[in-house]
This record gives sequence, structure tokens and C-alpha cells, in this order.
Amino acid sequence: MKLLHIDSSPLGTNSVSRQLTERVVAQWQATHPGTTVEHLDLAQDAPTHLSIDSLGFRLGPKAEGLTDVQRRENEISEKLVSQFLAADVVVIGAPMYNFSVPSQLKAWIDRVAQAGRTFTYTEKGPKGLAGGKTVIIASSRGGVYSTNPAMAGLDHQESYLKTVFGFFGVTDVRFVRAEGVAMGDAVKTQALSDADVTIKALTTSAANQPTAAIAA
Repeated sequence: MKLLHIDSSPLGTNSVSRQLTERVVAQWQATHPGTTVEHLDLAQDAPTHLSIDSLGFRLGPKAEGLTDVQRRENEISEKLVSQFLAADVVVIGAPMYNFSVPSQLKAWIDRVAQAGRTFTYTEKGPKGLAGGKTVIIASSRGGVYSTNPAMAGLDHQESYLKTVFGFFGVTDVRFVRAEGVAMGDAVKTQALSDADVTIKALTTSAANQPTAAIAA
């Protein structure tokens, strides 16, 4: 089994989402012996945002007339999408930034969202091509959104990620959530404790019952 571990927070050891992904990966390995892990740190090695040079992958693998820069950008996109498709499990650290996800994570998504690789269009509409894998989102938030109706409408983080991976055909999307981490030490400590309970539940149940969005 292959697990792709993705972090996107630039906060290093101060990052809550990195703490969560580390715990998820460790617990997954403990309950799924033989899992191999590949780590992608988007804070250290993020692809550039889409530009006229990095959109070459949309022309197809046999496109002609590309510049050297465009070919190099295509190689980056190919490496990222191949890495994603090869993984059986993908663990993604996704802190909420301004109600959405970090731009580094969005840049990665833009590279792997490739027609013919992760999705396709049919006569009946779009169809995901990247099913059969489990995606675990380690979500960290300074405030509380999931249980607060007044704040729920501001969530373009978890809702976006669930939509994107659903579009790719992934039906098993799970969330480990730590909310209120900016609301004082006591709230943060409780949020991390609650997240640990969720991590143990979803990684243990995964071997027998791959239930989508356990903590969503």
C-alpha cells in the first residue's frame, strides 16, 4: 500500500495541520503494516501557479512547439499527477487560510486536475478517474465552523476539498478536524485531543469499513 503525505502549511513545527498529518500517517502505518510513505512538502517545494507556460499539460502529451520552459513545467505536472494517481491513501494537511486553503495547496490541485488523468468529460457530464483511493484531510481552523451555523457559510476550505476530490472520483474522503486553535490554549488542547480520537477511529475502521467522511 502506498501513502502520499502532503503538507501545505509554512509554519513548520508550529503548524497544527502538520501535527495532525504526522499523527494520521503514524497511526495509519501502525494499523496497516507494510505501508510505504512518500512525503510532499508544498511549503518547501510548491509548483508555480498556473501560467501560460505551465498550462501546457492541457494540450496533451504529444503537443508540439513547446518551449523549454513549457516542457519543464509539463514534467512537473506529470510528476505530481502520477504521484497522486499511484497512491492508495493520500493524507493532506490543509489549514484554513482566509476561509479557504493555502495557495500552495491550490497550486498542487491545479496541477493534478488534468482532463484524461484525474477526470474526463462524457455525454452525461464529468466523470472522475481517480477513484479507489482514500483521502484524509487534516483540517485546522482558528475558529469554530462545523457546529456554528453563523460561521458555516464561510467554510470554503473543507467544502472545496470535498468537492474537488469528489470531482476526481474519490468517494472515500475523510476529515480530521482541529477547530478553535486560535481561541486559547484550553480550546486548542481539547481540539487536538478530539482530533486524536478521530484519527484512531478512522484509521482503525479503514481496514474493515471504508466509510466516507467519517469526521465531516
